[in-house]
Amino acid sequence: MNYNSNQIKEYLQNILTIPSPTGYTVRIMDYIREELNKLNISYVTTNKGAVVATIKGKNDDYQKTLSAHVDTLGAMVTGIKGNGRLSLTQLGGFMMTSVEGENITIETAEGKTFEGTIQTIKPSVHISGGDARELKRVAENYEVVLDEKVFSKEDVINLGINVGDFICFDTRTKFTESGYIKSRHLDDKASVGILLYSLRYIVENKIELPNTINVFISNYEEVGHGACACIPEKTKEFIAVDMGCPGLDQNSTEYACCIAAKDSSGPYDLDLRVKLTNLCKKHNIEYRIDVYPFYGSDASAALRAGYDIKTALIGAGIFASHGYERTHMDSVLATVDLIVKYVIE
Repeated sequence: MNYNSNQIKEYLQNILTIPSPTGYTVRIMDYIREELNKLNISYVTTNKGAVVATIKGKNDDYQKTLSAHVDTLGAMVTGIKGNGRLSLTQLGGFMMTSVEGENITIETAEGKTFEGTIQTIKPSVHISGGDARELKRVAENYEVVLDEKVFSKEDVINLGINVGDFICFDTRTKFTESGYIKSRHLDDKASVGILLYSLRYIVENKIELPNTINVFISNYEEVGHGACACIPEKTKEFIAVDMGCPGLDQNSTEYACCIAAKDSSGPYDLDLRVKLTNLCKKHNIEYRIDVYPFYGSDASAALRAGYDIKTALIGAGIFASHGYERTHMDSVLATVDLIVKYVIE
C-alpha cells in the first residue's frame, strides 16, 4: 500500500511542537479534535480529558481499540527562590541529566508563557570547579533560570509565575534527509501521529472495516492511569501503540515495528501477539519482538483497572527513550502498515 510520508510528517511536526506535559494537555487535545472533525470521525471526550474516536465496522459487538498517549515528560514549579530562580519537580520518569541545559517554556495557570533554561545550581566549572562536575544530578540540584530581568521572588511573582506552573521542554524536532526523526517526546507523540494518519488513510480510501475500531488518545499515561477508565465497553482487543526501545541487549530497532512480548507489568496476550506477527509475515512488514524490563503502557493500566480484554503493545523503535529521542521513517511506516492490516483483516 502507498502511504503518504509527508502527511505523516505534518502530523508529527504539529503534535511534537504543541507542549503537553502530563497534566497540561488541553491544547494538544484541541488539535486532536480539530483533526478528527476534518475527517468527519465521531468521538467523545471523557471527563478526565481523553479523546475516544470511533469508526463503525460490520461487526459492532467485537470491537478493536488502539491507544496512544499525548501526555509527555515535563516538570512543574515547586518554589520561587530569593534570587528569582525556580525550583522544580519532575513529571514522569526521566534522568535529570537529559534536560540539563535545555531550553524550556513556563506555562502559567493564567495562560501566560515565559522562556528559560534548566541549569544545575552549580552550572559553571570556571566558578565551582570539581564541585560542578561531582554535583549529584537530582531534581533538588536543578533550577530554572528565567529569560527575564528578575532578581527576587517578588519580581517573579509580579510576572505571574507561581508554584504549580508547568515547565515544558524544547522538543528540538528535526527531520533528516536520511529518514530519521529526532525530537523529545517521540514517546508517545510518534504513535499519536501514526494513529491519526491511519484513521485518515482509512477514511480517504473509503475502507470498509470488518469490526468497529476505537482510537483512545490518553492524557495521563506517563503517570500510570491513562487508559484505566472509559475504554469502549465492547472492546475485545486492545492494542497500546507506544514504542519499542532499541538499546543494549535489546532486540528492538529503529527500522521496524516493535512488538512487546512482556514488560514490567507481565506478558501480553499470546494469541493477539501471534495474530500481529502473522500479519507481519503475511504482508512482509519488518518487525521485532522484544521484552522491556522497565516499561508499562496504557494496556497495562487497562488490565490493572480490571478490563476483560486481550492486550498487545506495538510501536516504532524509539532510541534513547525519555531523553532526546530518535526513530526512522522505516519504523513509522512499518507500524502504520501493521495497524492498517490489523483493522482491515
